[in-house]
Amino acid sequence: MQHVNAYRDDALGTMDAVALVDALRTGKVSRPELVEAAIARTEAVNPMLNGLAHQTFERALARSHAGGRGYFDGVPTFIKDNVDVEGMPTMQGTDAWEPRLKPAHGEFASLFLATGLVPLGKTQLSEFGFSASAEHPRLGAVRNPWDTDFTAGASSSGSGAFVAAGVVPIAHANDGGGSIRIPAACNGLVGLKPSRGRLPLDKMTRQMPVRIVNDGVLTRSVRDTAAFYREAERVWRDRKLPPIGAVTGPSAARLRIAVVTQSVVRQAAPSIRDHTLKTAELLAGLGHNVEYLDQPPVPRYFLDDFLLYWAFLAMTLVRTGQRTFGQSFDKTKLDNLTLGLDRHASRNLHKLPIAITRLRRLRRVTARLYQTYDVILMPTLADETPRIGHLDPTADFEQIMDRLIDWVAFTPLQNATGEPAISLPLAQSASGMPVGMMLAGPLGHERRLLELAYELEAAQPWPRIDTAHQQPLSQ
Repeated sequence: MQHVNAYRDDALGTMDAVALVDALRTGKVSRPELVEAAIARTEAVNPMLNGLAHQTFERALARSHAGGRGYFDGVPTFIKDNVDVEGMPTMQGTDAWEPRLKPAHGEFASLFLATGLVPLGKTQLSEFGFSASAEHPRLGAVRNPWDTDFTAGASSSGSGAFVAAGVVPIAHANDGGGSIRIPAACNGLVGLKPSRGRLPLDKMTRQMPVRIVNDGVLTRSVRDTAAFYREAERVWRDRKLPPIGAVTGPSAARLRIAVVTQSVVRQAAPSIRDHTLKTAELLAGLGHNVEYLDQPPVPRYFLDDFLLYWAFLAMTLVRTGQRTFGQSFDKTKLDNLTLGLDRHASRNLHKLPIAITRLRRLRRVTARLYQTYDVILMPTLADETPRIGHLDPTADFEQIMDRLIDWVAFTPLQNATGEPAISLPLAQSASGMPVGMMLAGPLGHERRLLELAYELEAAQPWPRIDTAHQQPLSQ
C-alpha cells in the first residue's frame, strides 16, 4: 500500500480553486507561482499515479505570465484526453494510432478555457472511456492516491487522481456511464454530472443517437463545483434549461427524498447499503422527508438496452477507426473490452432500434418518480473500490463485463435520461478508502443538488488526503 500526497508548503498550499482566486486577487500569490507549484506536484506524484497523458508545462507557464480573462484566470488544471484542445493530441486512452496535434479547440475546451483555467496538459482515461478502471496494457494503470493498490476509477481516472492528491484543485472530467461520479467516489471528490445540454459537446459526442456523454469537473469542495458551473453559464447557456446561477450555500427548503439501494442488476453490497442508509438518516435528521423504495426506479430491460448502445458506440469507433483517427489506426492494438463490445454490437445489431427507442423514452419513467420526490439518494457504486487487476482489460470479455456490470450498477441511469446527479464522498470503507453517495434530480435541477450538497458538506465534512491519515469517518 502507498499513500500519495502532493500537498506541500508552496503557492497552492491546501487551497481549493475559489480560495486560490481570492489569493490571486489579493496578491498573496501570482499566476506563475501557482502553475510552477502544480508542475512540481505533477512531476512528484505522476510516477506513482500515472495520471498524465500529455504535458504542456512550458505553454502553461507562458500563459500564466501573459494572463488572461475569466474568474479562474491563473488556476492550474488538466483536461481529460478525450476532448480536442488546440496544440494537443486527443488519444482517447489508447495507443492504437499515431498522435496528431489538434488544430483547434473543440466546443467544450473553448468554454472550459474561457473560464480562465490554465491547463498543464491532459489526463489518462480507460480506452475510449469504456471501462470503469484505466488499466491499459501498454500505457499502464492509473492508481488511486489513497492507496495505489486500488483503481482511481474511470474513465476520468487521471483527473480524479490528480485532484484528490492535491496536484490541482479542479480538473475536467466527462461522464458517459458514470465517469465523473465514479472517480469522485473512488478518490473522495465532488463530481456533478450535469443535465443533458447544460454544457456544449464536441462533435463526436454531439452526434450520438442518444447523447449519453456530459462534460464537467472534479473538485474537492462543493463551492468549486458550484463556481465552475456559475462561470460556465456566463460563457455559454442552453436556454432550454433553467439557469443554475450562483449557488453559495444550502437552501431552506426541505425536500422529499427517495432512497434506493437496489439497482436493476443487484442490491448494493452490505457495507455500501449501510452507508447509504446512514446518509438517509443524516438527511432525515436535517429535516428532509425520507422514504425508502424497495425496487429500482427503472425496468430490467434498461441494462440490456444500455449495454447494446454502449457496444454500438464501440463498434462505430472500431469500424471507422482509420477515417476517424487516421491511417495509422491499428485495431489489433485495442483492448479486449473494446473489441468485445464491437462483437457484442455486431451480433445484436437487429435489437438496436428498439434499444435506442426505449432509452430515449426512459425519462418518462423517472419523470413520474420526480412527481413524488425531489431527489433520489443512491450509492454511487454497488461495492467498494476494487484493486488494480479486477477490471484488467486483457482478461476475457465476459469476465470484464460481468465485473463491470456488477460494480457500476447505479450510475448509467442518468446518462440515459439526461438528468443530473452528483457524487459526494460522504462515507469511508473500514480500510479508509472513500465511498461515494449519489444524489439525482430532475432535468435542469443542478441548483437543487448543489444546495443539498452544501448542506451535507457542512453537516458531515469529508476527509481529504492531507488530513485524513486513512482514518474512517465516525458515521
